[in-house]
Amino acid sequence: MKPPAFAYAKARALDHAIELLGVDGARLLAGGQSLIATLNMRLSSPSLLVDINGIGGLEGIALRDGRLEIGALVRHVQAERSAEIARHAPLIARAMPHIGHAAIRNRGTLGGSIAFADPAAELPACLVALGGEVEIAGPEGRRTVAADDFFKDLFETALGPRDVLTAIRVPAATADTRVGFAELARRHGDYAMVGLAAAARADGKAPKDPRLVYFGVGTTPVRARKAEAALAGGSLDQAVAALAQDLAPQDDVQATAAVKTHLAGVLLRRVAQQLEAA
Repeated sequence: MKPPAFAYAKARALDHAIELLGVDGARLLAGGQSLIATLNMRLSSPSLLVDINGIGGLEGIALRDGRLEIGALVRHVQAERSAEIARHAPLIARAMPHIGHAAIRNRGTLGGSIAFADPAAELPACLVALGGEVEIAGPEGRRTVAADDFFKDLFETALGPRDVLTAIRVPAATADTRVGFAELARRHGDYAMVGLAAAARADGKAPKDPRLVYFGVGTTPVRARKAEAALAGGSLDQAVAALAQDLAPQDDVQATAAVKTHLAGVLLRRVAQQLEAA
């Protein structure tokens, strides 16, 4: 299919992009790996595409004050190959090979994935699991939103119509950081039927302060808080049982709700082993 007609403008700077977004029906274009597909299927019909790929300062990866900052225009392939991300954000490094296929990772951006907020995507769950934050620029200036507060509902975030996501930040890993990641998909590169991103601190046999964030089971990334408490208490079996209270997936074309809940438990057992590894 062909997309509906739209106008195109290339933003010269961040302020210019924010100005262009004042046009009714304007949408940002970064990697375009989600947007172009929805255009071609006529699921979206923007009046104007605002291309931000020419804006400088949005493609860096840097460690600042104990937090790793990743610019919105960093491509998936850059993140996948980044020594800084492997060292300071190993959970993101583990997730990268699961995102789409090589051609998609060559163009797709981290900022685009977070802003699009597909509930079956890997990176939003990783950002929440790491207790990260999102930097946003808008008409009123810059602001920072915690990942726990950023994802509001299905494809709905804290971004306003004229806001631009400029970067994400996550606490840099330390010697006692433990992370785990697993997902189940029908084929490698497909969106996950169920996935789990987790982070914790080493503390003897039981992980301390675990954050278990599921994707593919709700309209946003879902923290399994009762399972977190049980896992911190040293009982993996109780943590798996608690998922029945933490998660309320819906039947979809991939699997029934009961199957998704069962698979969530399977993934928790796998990820718990990763969290125990030194």
